[in-house]
Amino acid sequence: MTGGNGLDFGARAETLARVWLRLKLYKILARRYRVKGGEIDIVARRGDVVAFVEVKARAEMDAALIAITPQKQRRLRVAVARWLSLNPWAARYTLRADAIFVAPGRLPQHVEDVMSLERATSP
Repeated sequence: MTGGNGLDFGARAETLARVWLRLKLYKILARRYRVKGGEIDIVARRGDVVAFVEVKARAEMDAALIAITPQKQRRLRVAVARWLSLNPWAARYTLRADAIFVAPGRLPQHVEDVMSLERATSP
């Protein structure tokens, strides 16, 4: 994942994250879901969990770990609320915000439940 521009690196990181989730037996429900004011990199389901996954690609893993800013959290919550309004069946599942951190030369790091979705799922 070296070389190329940032967008290319990010797109490859998202592809790697989807593969990683599939290897962990997740079904990919959506990718690059965008609405006004928000976005979700990946929506995936495994068992009774629907995970809204933020993918962070950085040259160093430490930089990726701190990349989910309050603004990014707000954007994710906006998109989750919209996605849930269009997919009411998901309400019967456990909803979770996960992150996958990607750095060159390292295996992806999948962290479950990185932030609360409470405001996104409140009526």
